[in-house]
Amino acid sequence: MKRGTEVGRGKTKVLYAHSDMADALVVVQQDDITAGDGAKRNTIAGKGRLAALTTSRVYRLLNACGLPTHFLSGGEDEDANEMVVRRCEMIPIEVVVRGVAAGSYLKRNPGVKAGTVMAPRLVEYFFKDDARHDPQYTAEQIVEEGICTSSELAVMTELAPMIFDILAHAWRRQRVLLVDLKVEFGRARRPDGGTEILLADVIDNDSWRIWPAGDQALMLDKQIYRNMAVPTAGDLDALKAKYEEVAERVGRFAQPAGGLVAIVMGSSSDRPHAERISKALAAFGIPARAHVASAHKTPAFALQRVQQIDNMLADVVYITLAGRSNALSAFVDAATANPVIACPVIGANWGGMEVLSSLLLPSGVASSVVLEPENAALAAAKILAVNDSVVYGRVVMSQYRSRKQIMEADGHAGSPQGNGRAGGA
Repeated sequence: MKRGTEVGRGKTKVLYAHSDMADALVVVQQDDITAGDGAKRNTIAGKGRLAALTTSRVYRLLNACGLPTHFLSGGEDEDANEMVVRRCEMIPIEVVVRGVAAGSYLKRNPGVKAGTVMAPRLVEYFFKDDARHDPQYTAEQIVEEGICTSSELAVMTELAPMIFDILAHAWRRQRVLLVDLKVEFGRARRPDGGTEILLADVIDNDSWRIWPAGDQALMLDKQIYRNMAVPTAGDLDALKAKYEEVAERVGRFAQPAGGLVAIVMGSSSDRPHAERISKALAAFGIPARAHVASAHKTPAFALQRVQQIDNMLADVVYITLAGRSNALSAFVDAATANPVIACPVIGANWGGMEVLSSLLLPSGVASSVVLEPENAALAAAKILAVNDSVVYGRVVMSQYRSRKQIMEADGHAGSPQGNGRAGGA
């Protein structure tokens, strides 16, 4: 890494200007571990490398999902404990997302039973001030004290639970429960001179509580250190082994599950609709393969094609395109144990269609889905997302963008320009 001058220092990291990139910083993780706002401190040789490795792997997953983050590169073995990030003006608020009641939350809420599941996720804010032991703040305090604007806080409050859910999904694939998560955000300059909110700082094994099999006694995180009265050399070695395990596990987060969608057309005339589905799937990073088969004219060939697809080394979801009779969908569904989404093609115009198709899961339970090709693609993505955290995250981000568009449209509709009024008295 091309370090320039030191520009900042925290309890466990040092920030340097990047000698070649004015809008970037080099983050160097230190071997220190602290608790009690720095009152308790020890050094574990190699912890900085593990922190950078864990953080970079977490951010690579989040970047692949489309989250707005400051992470650019570095953190892997060849980079030791250094990462390159976008330069941000940090917002001095820790945003804590809780999925399970634990830690300080129980001390502040003695009536709550340990292990209570938080539904929906609980979001809390803490002002970064070691002298005052990071006091809890309300949203109103944050805005009133000018720490950030209400719109910036809204973005942070929207993004934090999404980040939690994506990481919880990644951990759940390894039968590990993400209990809570601490994240921080910063303002980064956009090319147009404005600013944008980015997930920033580190996300390492000091940033969460994680319980394998949902058992607190098996914890792998920093709470082990917090629970140590006076750590011995043996205690710290054992703790380092936990951090090494976590870094290795996090390395599997973004591994693709190898899912694909097989689009089965009843006729080559259905190709425009298949192309719309393929394009929508590409936004989730899901490959699609299109085939033409007929349940009436070529049943033996259609059966052979389904068997060939089923034998591929991939998780497969089928989307069938055929006429109103839905015969092709029923044929494919009877020939495979994999999920089948029926997306009948009724004319060239997809607008204003009634809900006719079914999402058929292996269990045989059916639920209605809208017949737009893009919705068929989304339904397939949700199925494949069960075993793929990148696809899951991209689905979450797709839903977030849809919500954002609706809220922005609502805001425009309520403005003088949007509701047809000229404004004024």
